Amino acid sequence: MARKPRHQPGLPTREQILEFIEQSKEPAGKREIARAFGLHGSDKIALKALLKDMTDEGLIDAAPGRAFHKMGGVPRVTVLKIVDVDGNQLIAIPERWEAEGIPLPKLRVIERGRKGALGIGDRILARTEEAGKGWVAHPMKKLAKASEQIMGVVEESDNGRFWLKSTDKKARFDIPLFEIGEAQPGDLVLAELGGRAGQKKARVTDVLGDPFAPRSFSLIAIHKFGIPFEIPEEVEAEAKKVHDLPVTSEKREDLRHLPIIAIDPRDARDFDDAVWAAPDDDAKNANGFKAIVSIADVSYYVRPGSALDREAAKRGNSVYFPDRVVPMLPHALSSDKCSLRAGEDRAVLACHMQIDAGGQVTSWRFTRAIARISANIPYQDAQDAIDGKLDHPMLESALRPLWACWGLLKKARDRRNPLELNLPERRITLDDHGRVVGVAVREHLDAHQVIEDFMIAANVAAAKALEEKKSPLIYRVHEPPAREKLVALKDYLKTFDLEFALGQVVLPSTFNAIIDKVQEHDEILPQIMEAVLRSQTQAYYTPQNAGHFGLALGSYAHFTSPIRRYADLIVHRALVSAYDLEMPAPKDGSIKPVTGLSAKDFERLDVTSEMISRAERRAMEAERETTDRYVAAFLSSQIGQIVDVRITGVQNFGFFATVESIGGDGLVPVSTLGAERFFYDEASQTLTGEDSGDEYRPGMRLKLRLAEANPVSGSLRFELPEGGSYAPARMQRPSGVKHKGKQMAGKRGRPSNIRHQGKRRR
Repeated sequence: MARKPRHQPGLPTREQILEFIEQSKEPAGKREIARAFGLHGSDKIALKALLKDMTDEGLIDAAPGRAFHKMGGVPRVTVLKIVDVDGNQLIAIPERWEAEGIPLPKLRVIERGRKGALGIGDRILARTEEAGKGWVAHPMKKLAKASEQIMGVVEESDNGRFWLKSTDKKARFDIPLFEIGEAQPGDLVLAELGGRAGQKKARVTDVLGDPFAPRSFSLIAIHKFGIPFEIPEEVEAEAKKVHDLPVTSEKREDLRHLPIIAIDPRDARDFDDAVWAAPDDDAKNANGFKAIVSIADVSYYVRPGSALDREAAKRGNSVYFPDRVVPMLPHALSSDKCSLRAGEDRAVLACHMQIDAGGQVTSWRFTRAIARISANIPYQDAQDAIDGKLDHPMLESALRPLWACWGLLKKARDRRNPLELNLPERRITLDDHGRVVGVAVREHLDAHQVIEDFMIAANVAAAKALEEKKSPLIYRVHEPPAREKLVALKDYLKTFDLEFALGQVVLPSTFNAIIDKVQEHDEILPQIMEAVLRSQTQAYYTPQNAGHFGLALGSYAHFTSPIRRYADLIVHRALVSAYDLEMPAPKDGSIKPVTGLSAKDFERLDVTSEMISRAERRAMEAERETTDRYVAAFLSSQIGQIVDVRITGVQNFGFFATVESIGGDGLVPVSTLGAERFFYDEASQTLTGEDSGDEYRPGMRLKLRLAEANPVSGSLRFELPEGGSYAPARMQRPSGVKHKGKQMAGKRGRPSNIRHQGKRRR
C-alpha cells in the first residue's frame, strides 16, 4: 500500500519546507521532502530549483549526505568534534559550519552505554536535537580522527617550490605546498591536506613561528596533542579570589610545631607533599614509628562545579616539559598558595599513620590541618646530609627519624617484592636562552626511594580508608600482563637461554627473578628490563578496584599530588566527605560552598576516570616527544661523528639504536648495511647477513656514525662507520635457538611500484 503524503500534493512554499525540515525526526533531503509533499515528475525539478534558491538566500543549508537543515541550525545527523569539557560534560561543535554571521553552536554530548569512551579531539557521528536552552548530541559512532591537519616546517627547494617537512618522525616524505599564505621558509606551521590519494598537497592554515626559538619544542607538542595551554580569564579571576581564603586553625589541626620537611628535586616548581616521622611513644607499638604525610589541601581552593574545577578536569594533569610546565591549576595556586613553601602557613590534608616494627601501616586517620614547613630540601642535599657529606640543620630533628622510619617501610616493601625496573631517566639541561647544554641520566638516590615509599604508604592508606567508609573513589589500577604479551616475552627470553614458565602464577617477583639472573651482565641487562616493561599493561584510573600489580598492592589510589593530578583532587574530596572535614562556607556566597565530593562528581566517576587516563597518556607522549627533540637538538652539532650506541630493536627493514648515556633513538636502514641480503629472524629479533654472517641483535653495543639529527621531529639516523662491509664481531647465538620464522629483509623480484608490462594471462 502506497504511503500517504503528510501534505497536500503540489509544490510547497518556502515556509512549508522550513517547517517540515525543523519538525523532521530524520535527515530531510530532497527525496524526503518530495515524498512528504507527494511530488512527481516536473514538480521534483521545480523543487530542486526552489531548494537551490533557498540555499542561495541563506534560508537553508545542505549537510553532508545532501540533507537540508535551517540555516543557523544543526543537521539532525552530522559529524561533530569534541573540543571542550564543562565540568564532566563533553562539549562538541560541528566539524563543518558555513553559516555566516551565526555563532558556531556548542552541543552537549549525552553518552550512553560505555561512558567515558570519548574525549577531547574525538570525532563522532551524532544525532542532534534542541533540548532546553541549547543543542544536545547523541553519539551514534566514533569516527577516525581527521588527518587533514598536519604540523611541519616550510622548506624551499632550489627550483623555488615550497615543501612541508613534517614534525612526525614517522613521516617518510615531504609534502608539496600549493599555498603558504604569510609563512616564510623555516616557519613552523599547521597545514591542511588536500589533493587526490597519492597526489597529496597541503595548504598552510596557521603560522606558529620559529621552531628553533627558545621553548618552541614544547609548543610543537602542545599544538600536536591539543594540550590546553592558555588559562581562561574567568579561571584566573577565580584563582585570585580563592587565593585570599583564610588559612587558620579553625576546624583544622595545628601541626605548625612539628619539623615537617619537603624533599623535592632542586628545580621543582611546586611542592605538594611534606613528611614527618618520629619513634612512636605508644607502648603497644614497640620499636614502631608514627608518621604524617602532609599534602596541599587543594580541595579547599578548587571546589566542585567551579570554573577552576572545570578547567582542572579538562587538563587532567600538569605537563612537564624541559623548557616549561603546563600546569593543571593557575600559577596563583600551583606555585603559590597551594605550594608548601618553607616558613609559610599552609592548608594541608594530613595522613596520620602508625607503622609497626615490621613496616606495616597498622592504623591511619585523615585531618584537615595547618602546617608550616620547616625546610624545602633538594634530594641531593638530603642524601648528602645522611651520608655525612653535608652539615644540615634539619639532620637530627627531621632527616634521621625519617630515614629510620623508612627502614621499616623498606622491610615491608622487600616482603611485597614489587616490580623493580631501574630504567634510566633523561634530564635535559637548558641555559637561560633555552638552548640545550647537556643531556644526562638522572641519578637515583636513597632519598628518592624514601619519599616514594612514604607517598605509597599514604596512597594505600587513602584507598583503604575510603573503602572502610564505603565511599566512592578513583583507584590507580595496574592489571597483570596479558597472556599474549607473556608468550612474546617467553619467546624473547628463550633467545638468551632464560626460561619463563607460562603455567606459573605470575607475580612482580617473577620478573624480578629474571632481572636478578642477568644483573651482572651489563650487555643484556637493559634490553631484558625493557622487554619486561613492554610486557606490562599500562596503569589507568577507574572507580572499580583491580589492584596494582606492579606495586604488589590490593588497593591503591593517588592522593599525594593534587596540585598536578585531578585524580588526587577527587580522592581528597572523597576523604573530606567521608571524614566530615567540610569547612564553613564563605559568607558572601561568591565562592562555591562545598569542598567535598559532590553528587555530580559521584555520578561521573567513570567518565572522569577515562578522561584523566587519556590526559595522562597524552601528557606522557608529549613529554617523551619533546625530550626526543631536545636530544636531537643536542646531537645536531655532532653529525658525522662516531658515537657509542646500543641496539634497542630489530625489524626486517633495519634496526634501532640509542646513544649511550644520552638516549635518543635512531634508525639504521637495512639498505645501508651492505650489498648482501639480510635475513630477519622474528623469534630472536636478529638480522643476519646471507654471505658474511654479520649479525645485529638487541643489546649489542657498537659504534655508529651519526648521519642525521632532526630537532623538529626528534628523529635520528645512523650509519655504519666503515660502510656496509663493516660489522661488529658476531655474538654467539644461545644454544638451542633455531632460525624459526626467518625472513629475507627485502623482497626478491620486481619492485612493487613497477607495473608488469608483459602480456596478460588469459
